[in-house]
Amino acid sequence: MHTIFITGGTGCIGSVTIYKLLQSKEVGKIVVATRSNNTDPLKLWLGKALDARIEFVKLDVADYDAIEAVVAKVNPTHIIHLGAYQSPDCSKYHIQGMEINTGGTMALFDVAEKLPNLKRFVFASSAAVYGIRAMYPEPGITEDAQLAPPNHYGIWKLAGEHLARLFYDTTKVPTVCLRINTTYGKGRDKGKTSAPTNAIKAIAMGAVLGKLIPFEMPYEGRENYHFVEDVGAHFAACTLDEYSGFGAFNIKGETIAIEDFLTIVKEQAIALGMEEFVSLSVSDAATPNIFVSDLSHEKIQNTFKSIPLTSIADGVKNSLLAFKAMAENGTLNYSVE
Repeated sequence: MHTIFITGGTGCIGSVTIYKLLQSKEVGKIVVATRSNNTDPLKLWLGKALDARIEFVKLDVADYDAIEAVVAKVNPTHIIHLGAYQSPDCSKYHIQGMEINTGGTMALFDVAEKLPNLKRFVFASSAAVYGIRAMYPEPGITEDAQLAPPNHYGIWKLAGEHLARLFYDTTKVPTVCLRINTTYGKGRDKGKTSAPTNAIKAIAMGAVLGKLIPFEMPYEGRENYHFVEDVGAHFAACTLDEYSGFGAFNIKGETIAIEDFLTIVKEQAIALGMEEFVSLSVSDAATPNIFVSDLSHEKIQNTFKSIPLTSIADGVKNSLLAFKAMAENGTLNYSVE
């Protein structure tokens, strides 16, 4: 039976990853490292009674000594490293972002080198490791393209990928880096690219309150979208499925213009009878989306064949229904100021 150690397990992606991992009978225990001890995101997927296979440890990934003590005690067979500052925090707090996103990652890899039973290490990277879209003339950007991160967050993630490669070269423990772009859906409450999710929330909340809640996208351009359950499925598959070697992968997604995404949201809302609560637009002051889009996912599709790709229409529909149910029971996290 597997013992999985996961950092960032009470965040959006961590929670849905745990939900997907628990569907495997091979998973005996999941040890969740968290700074906040806030289990609400997990309860979105698992309900109030959390699975008995989950254990929690309070841990700051910037505390090197604590990482060494905790991980050695857990002695995991698999590690998933999701804990990190997101883009806005990395831009605002450069030093703290470096200490957590790079220092904490380095410490975790250092400790992992000493583990006797480790079979897999999965690192959450980002499409922010690429440069701006204008750098790439090809229609689908592959993993071997030139990397030129446009912000501190991308720089720290690229550093993490290099540490992952060095870890594999040293240990030969199979190691996977997953490059994520815009995740949308249930549990996506924080980060610069939570705006598409907030657009969906505005409609669901408005439908329950019986009032129109206008929403404006704060940035414009094209965006590479991933439905949240698909992202969890990626991490679960890349943790549990057969794999050897080192690899960095774009996760499966679909790139469209932001205006087209809003159109799909409107269409799905109309189909669900929420038409009168739709007021979506791109702000006149919108800035260009700095993250690259049009990513190719051929490499991961050929390597991990069980990973799904939910259409944007279906992902939006599922999200609208989930948020409406949450709004009805008073658990939807959305400001209506």
